[in-house]
Amino acid sequence: MRLILLFILVGILAACRSEEAVSELTVHYPEPKILKPFELLDQHDRIVSNKDLLGRWNLLFLGYTSCPDICPMTLSKLTHINTKISELADSQVWFVSVDPHRDTSEKRLDYVSYFDKAFIAATQQHKQLFPFVRDIGLIYAINDRGGADYYVDHSASIALINPLGKLEAIFKPEFKQGQVPNINAEKMVQDFKIILEQSK
Repeated sequence: MRLILLFILVGILAACRSEEAVSELTVHYPEPKILKPFELLDQHDRIVSNKDLLGRWNLLFLGYTSCPDICPMTLSKLTHINTKISELADSQVWFVSVDPHRDTSEKRLDYVSYFDKAFIAATQQHKQLFPFVRDIGLIYAINDRGGADYYVDHSASIALINPLGKLEAIFKPEFKQGQVPNINAEKMVQDFKIILEQSK
């Protein structure tokens, strides 16, 4: 009788034991989202699409080369983060420019090469770009007042696409008073480890 009760207790404890949770800065989807077909152009004017997401973990960040603060700060951190993540699994960073009018292939090439030549720097015209950005759970808006010197509002979050090409998670930045939104590299790497373990 005691043995039966012991088995029941072990079973209850196992059922109650939840998986390790990610931090408050990460939205991890229980059912990864299938992405709609897309085609962007990388910094070498080559078409990149859903198939380029397959077989590795992908970190997608929105930005533009004229961005004064969030973009260079985040890409600098992604260089470090990707080094850590690539020790655990095959990974790739995408810098998705939301300013296709000014961000030519040459500009995008020069920009990402400063951080890591292996990064993909892709864009497309807004008609194709906006639905793609929305599909990966991010957003942007052009603040164009008619001049050439304009700002682009965009998400400071990073989308995580799994090796099956599905949206797995969103890493959100920290918001501190008086500072621009900033990714917490330590928490992001730790959350990725949790997601990676749960995906096995």
